[in-house]
Amino acid sequence: MKTVPTLYEWAGGMPVFEKLMESFYDKVLQDPLLEPVFKHMSPDHRVHVAHFVAEVFGGPKFYSTAEGSHFKMIQKHIGKHLTEAHRKQWVKLLVETADTLALPDDPEFRSAFMAYLEWGTRLAVINSNLEESPIDANEPMPAWGWGVPGGPYIAP
Repeated sequence: MKTVPTLYEWAGGMPVFEKLMESFYDKVLQDPLLEPVFKHMSPDHRVHVAHFVAEVFGGPKFYSTAEGSHFKMIQKHIGKHLTEAHRKQWVKLLVETADTLALPDDPEFRSAFMAYLEWGTRLAVINSNLEESPIDANEPMPAWGWGVPGGPYIAP
């Protein structure tokens, strides 16, 4: 039986996630809709998001052991009043960046990647319009896998 890599491994590991978020947030800061939302982000924001997403995709627990928790990530969105337009533009720019950086484009990886982006960004919009976090402080980090396909596409 073959070993199925995590999404993190299949994508190429931490350097890929860090480069993805570095390049992505460069685009965000040039975008007229998103720049006002992110112009005051901390210098560490890019790496924190890279570590968060990498951990969700099966990578090392850098975020949850040293930088925050799922609860703290949600708290960062509370009261930001994000809209569907913000969400769609955020996803669009991240997918464009993934394409530019040549993240795996096999259907299985991109299906899992897109599913997480849809889930996470839709929750971010909901949470951004609340006054307090809807989850307990001990809520575990999300863990994302391959979903229905069960692993990466490997050509016969």
